[in-house]
Amino acid sequence: MDVVVQYFDGCPNWELARDRLGTVIDKEKATIRFKTIDTVEEAEAAGFRGSPTILFDGVDPFAEVDAPVGLACRVYSTDEGHEGAPSVEQLQAALGSAAKEVPAWLPTSTELDCCH
Repeated sequence: MDVVVQYFDGCPNWELARDRLGTVIDKEKATIRFKTIDTVEEAEAAGFRGSPTILFDGVDPFAEVDAPVGLACRVYSTDEGHEGAPSVEQLQAALGSAAKEVPAWLPTSTELDCCH
């Protein structure tokens, strides 16, 4: 699985996201890449909804439809209140959901049953 942490330079929370992901990723055997978003144009092109943004195979599992795109700090709602990164539990759940998603091109069981 490809995990990318997008952030802007000076964001105080990307390191918290990195540390929490490190706990989860060690268990799941995925790699983490880091990408800085330096300009408003880059933020708009990437659909960057604030720093840090965490993508699992290109998908932001924490995205809110109405969240603005741009260079801003991102706030996550956790069981402990608002924080600058998702909790370890939220990351584990998101990572588990992302790993279970089946690609649209993969045949369904009913399609496979057609041939016997």
